[in-house]
Amino acid sequence: MSENTVTVKNDSRHELRELVSSQLQILLEQNNLEGVKALLLPVQPVDIAEAIESLPSQMQLIAFRLLNKTEAIDVYEHLDYTVQQSLIEQFKRQEVIDIVDKMSPDDRARLFDELPASVVSRILEQLSPEERQATNLILGYEEDTAGRIMTPEYISLKQNLTVEQTLEKIRSLAPSSELVYYMYVVDQSRHLVGIVSLRDLVLHEPQQTLENIMTKDVIYVKTDMDQEEVARLIQRYDLLALPVVDKELRLVGIVTVDDVIDVLEQEATEDIYALGAVSSDGDNYFQTNLFTVARRRVTWLLVLLLTNTVTGSIIGAQEDVLTQVTVLAAFIPLLIGTGGNIGTQSSTVVIRGLSTDEISDLGPAKVVFREAIAGLLLGLILGLLATIWAYFLPQTDKNIIVSLSVGISLIAISTLASISGSALPFLFRRLGLDPALMSAPFITTAVDVLGVLIYFNIARLMLGI
Repeated sequence: MSENTVTVKNDSRHELRELVSSQLQILLEQNNLEGVKALLLPVQPVDIAEAIESLPSQMQLIAFRLLNKTEAIDVYEHLDYTVQQSLIEQFKRQEVIDIVDKMSPDDRARLFDELPASVVSRILEQLSPEERQATNLILGYEEDTAGRIMTPEYISLKQNLTVEQTLEKIRSLAPSSELVYYMYVVDQSRHLVGIVSLRDLVLHEPQQTLENIMTKDVIYVKTDMDQEEVARLIQRYDLLALPVVDKELRLVGIVTVDDVIDVLEQEATEDIYALGAVSSDGDNYFQTNLFTVARRRVTWLLVLLLTNTVTGSIIGAQEDVLTQVTVLAAFIPLLIGTGGNIGTQSSTVVIRGLSTDEISDLGPAKVVFREAIAGLLLGLILGLLATIWAYFLPQTDKNIIVSLSVGISLIAISTLASISGSALPFLFRRLGLDPALMSAPFITTAVDVLGVLIYFNIARLMLGI
């Protein structure tokens, strides 16, 4: 399929989603419920979920109740957590049982993470014993771990089964399993001993046993492994799913690639928010109450505001220098702005490298040294240009000294900014904090303070003040 064909299909799909969203609201406003059912009948569950999310809150429940039971379950799993919570608070008791009991255990556990504890307790009591046990198993693990994002709906087999017997068993177990492309081979104690794919079963003779055709070198994770590490393993080995074992290496679940995509999106979103010094609890930012948004953002901004007062205090303490050579003040924005930009660039590439493990083989020392050299080279280039520009800008009898002070300061600030920007994420990780917290605003603020100190001290030295 050509690239142009794919683009046309994607554009058509986007236009279809927009059409469904707009038509859905119009039909609901006209109270044309039969029209709504006819409109949604050929639409994919994920697109229906998006259309429902775009509706005013009072219409969301009406649209959802017009779906048949099977479709409603699929649509509900694709809804944003805030919409899921809003709907479940309006559901009748039987509706809760019909929807939540049929959700996959991992999706149900993620929903329960977002709901108030009192609501979760009430729903758990209404679930079937099997679903309650599966959900409690997942909820028993720490958040952001493999155990919390796994599903216990998988196919496990004994190694003495033949290919023919295995295929028969798959037919009976497939409806209750999330994935049928991989089957996991266990011993009598449920220890993971191998893996066999559907492809392996098709290619081998019916009387072959699983023990002879299974792959014994199995890539697996333990329940307490961080979800980001799980995502990297699936990405590294191009897997559709990854088995999860407990401390005794007993198979307890699998993590599927669709869950990993959600994890990667969630972690990337958190890192991007952190880089902008915006606090996030995993909610959709644009669906969060504005007062909540302001409360989360003001915390970091107050910290930065207090830190920036240090810069003002330093400049205020240089009154004697500025009185004698007023033109020095003209270059403060240039120096601290450039230093902040360079520091931000260094911190961004290092944080990204830490997130993707691209710099794991280099180590902190080599990375910081590399960035220091890069900062020095940038400083030399920008410092030369700034020196020439500074020489022609002010009209004083100290043009040469002032311009040299600006150029030398820019070299020093650029080098220091690169070192700070690359070293601080490593320091944060060593302290057990998220490296992304060492974000652009923090780097900029830190470089502002140090940059002003460097500038005025070099100027004092060169001007003999």
